[in-house]
Amino acid sequence: MEPLRVMVVDDHDNFRRGLEAMLTAADSVELVGTAADGRTAVEVALEQQPDVILMDLHMPRLNGVEATARIVQSSPHIGVLVLTMMEDEESVFAAIRAGARGYLLKGARRSEILRSIEAVSAGEVIFGPGIADRMMSYFRGVRLKPTSQTFPQLTERERIILGRIADGLENAEIARELGLSVKTVRNHVSNIFAKLQVAHRAQAVILAREAGLETPD
Repeated sequence: MEPLRVMVVDDHDNFRRGLEAMLTAADSVELVGTAADGRTAVEVALEQQPDVILMDLHMPRLNGVEATARIVQSSPHIGVLVLTMMEDEESVFAAIRAGARGYLLKGARRSEILRSIEAVSAGEVIFGPGIADRMMSYFRGVRLKPTSQTFPQLTERERIILGRIADGLENAEIARELGLSVKTVRNHVSNIFAKLQVAHRAQAVILAREAGLETPD
């Protein structure tokens, strides 16, 4: 099995070098690039086309959120895994909106970082323990539904399914509730993601909630 091609982006020299040493020592990954600012990160990422990028957020020239957005827009197959000290909700949601597939806090153990790299490369979305709790708290709450005025590009069925996604339901649960096959729901979800130009469920939920949702009567 070929090692995963990984890039490191961080403006703190010591921390970046520590990550580089860790990745170099791991058999499952290959370090293919580094950058100390967001603008260089975009240039190197588009040239090297890594499988996964470990991305800091607070950086000179171009912050990590904007760098992530530019990279994902040009090369959506690249998985961005944020690794930062910033744990406020605004930073987490901004990174996800930009297209990040994972969010870890600095201080994460070596095994957690490597496991997260593998997960992100496989198309999964992963959050560190503290971040996951924040996400679950955000996704829980009043049952909401998107309206035709909010998402005119979606069909009525797609808006219903998006509402169920916002409720935290998985495809199988949505299928049971709506009396559909899992394959049909999966196809609807793919169409929703394409129309909303999002890569995963967390991104879709944040977009839906921030775009405006109404509580059902």
